[in-house]
Amino acid sequence: MDSLSPVLDGFAVVAEPKNLLYCFIGVVIGMLIGVLPGLGPAATIAILLPLTFGLEPVTAIIMLAGIFYGAQYGGTVTSVLLRLPGEASSVVTVFDGHALARKGKAGTALGIAAIGSFVGGTLSIVALSLVAPLVADFALKFGPPEYTALALLGILLLAAITATGTLKALIAAVLGLLLATAGRDAFTSAERFTFGNLSLADGLDFVPIAMGLFGLGEILYNLEERHRAVRAPAPVADVWPSRSDLRQASGAIGRGGVLGFFLGILPGGGAVLSSMAAYALEKRRSRHPERFGQGAIEGVAAPETANNAAATSSFIPLLSLGLPANATMAVLFGALLIQGVTPGPQLVTEQPELFWGVVNSMYVGNVLLLVMSIPLVGLFVRILRVRAGILAPITVLITLIGAYTVNNSVFDIGLVVAFGVVGYLMKKAGFDPGPLVLAFVLGSLLETSLRRSLLLFDGDPSGFFTRPISGTLLAVFLTVALLPVGRTLWRIQRARSLGRDHADERESEDVVT
Repeated sequence: MDSLSPVLDGFAVVAEPKNLLYCFIGVVIGMLIGVLPGLGPAATIAILLPLTFGLEPVTAIIMLAGIFYGAQYGGTVTSVLLRLPGEASSVVTVFDGHALARKGKAGTALGIAAIGSFVGGTLSIVALSLVAPLVADFALKFGPPEYTALALLGILLLAAITATGTLKALIAAVLGLLLATAGRDAFTSAERFTFGNLSLADGLDFVPIAMGLFGLGEILYNLEERHRAVRAPAPVADVWPSRSDLRQASGAIGRGGVLGFFLGILPGGGAVLSSMAAYALEKRRSRHPERFGQGAIEGVAAPETANNAAATSSFIPLLSLGLPANATMAVLFGALLIQGVTPGPQLVTEQPELFWGVVNSMYVGNVLLLVMSIPLVGLFVRILRVRAGILAPITVLITLIGAYTVNNSVFDIGLVVAFGVVGYLMKKAGFDPGPLVLAFVLGSLLETSLRRSLLLFDGDPSGFFTRPISGTLLAVFLTVALLPVGRTLWRIQRARSLGRDHADERESEDVVT
């Protein structure tokens, strides 16, 4: 019974009217953001960070978490009705969701998506409740060497999995690590990269960087992308799926939930990779793969279940290890730090009301999403008709005002504008700002842990490999880092071998001739 008391206390925290209200606000905002193409939950959370300063930590994180998993369903609506994915994780839903809408089954597609999202999210929350405390107990064995290896592995895995390419992701991550070194040295108090500017003496603040890269940068980039004709939405009817539809989708929902849960835990995994992997799995195992892209109900059920399961399970490394698994989790990591909360293994034991309050709020949030998803479809379609030229200036104004209210600093507004331009240029050049933000967030942890570890080992780096956990993590790190090099060398060697074989064949032909 003692082990269940923190969980029950968490439900008591969620049941407070204020927390229920902000959970509702979070999922509604998340659904709206999912509908609007391009902005995304990371940008929205970054823009809203200043508004959370007056809230209690648990209330603020409940709302921000609701935005994240609420956005996963919002993108489904436009994917099905308008063939326009509102969120990156809804891209594969377009293939079969809109095909069903053209057949007059838009309601069925949205209904299956809502049920799959609810099932995937709920199963993932149950697993999160069971797994996260075990991970936290294991992580209590972590010291500076283990955190050093974990931070390195997290940055590298995100760079290796990101869609923009490993090299570009590593460049962005290195830039993030460089930005994290600005300010006073934590060990010697010497100033680094401040250029004599007192505003940089305490280092760069996370909020203007996140608001600039994800908020202003995304807005500038999407102003170019959204100049397209408004499509007429498909009619919605017969929202509740038939028994045959449910029977056909049940297997895809189950497999998508399991796959999404495990991929969401991995650094760099998240909702996008999970939805694509779930779709590919269903198409590969189907007896009639030609149905996919033509209106297969499994093509909607699997990715929608997977992306919601992954959105929830990505909280496990954040809350249990203090390791953000993706860009949105990096912004949430910054939000926790701003609230004076340090994510990690101590969070479960030292602040159980916050940990279990956030986890249990997801149960309520998923029920709200299921109940509200279909009635709000008409509102979502109307919002899509609002021109980007009207929405963008309002969003920019809110962003700049929010940046100023953090420290009442005009310098922070300048940082937002500067990083907004950087974010825009990165998107234009094909760079993902996610690795930069993640590396910036982990930069101070990486540097502090590395220097403390070297003090423990008297400057001998081989000491990392003498400890079981850090040695294993570094072995995985080296494997992931050297694998592309090995593949490249193998391809070069194979090309040379094929070249020699062709040359020998030509010589033989010449001799015969």
